[in-house]
Amino acid sequence: MTTPALSDNLYTMAQATDQFLPGSRIAVTQQIPQRARVWTSKVTGHIVKYEQRKTGSWYAHSKDDKLWLDRLTLKKDDGEIVVFNLDEFTHVELLAPPVPPAAQAPSAKPQAAEEPSAEAE
Repeated sequence: MTTPALSDNLYTMAQATDQFLPGSRIAVTQQIPQRARVWTSKVTGHIVKYEQRKTGSWYAHSKDDKLWLDRLTLKKDDGEIVVFNLDEFTHVELLAPPVPPAAQAPSAKPQAAEEPSAEAE
């Protein structure tokens, strides 16, 4: 099995995570190594949030003596929300940066139904 070549828009967890901006379109590939093969899963969507959250696991000399994990929340195109625990087997590929609010298309306001006029009686 070959490892994909790293490019400017592919991030491994050894790299800075300050580029995980809400609204960015990304593809997350996670791998689970096994003895004779690797399970690979790829999910595409928009970043909802990136955060570090503590777990219930105890870890000496860490903040609050707890194990902290990098978590990335993603919204898929069908609306499903997916939360990833990022590790050394996770690759994040930036597909499109976030769209600034001013550049987004204005939302169409629903028009109120016209009331029948009194003259129609």
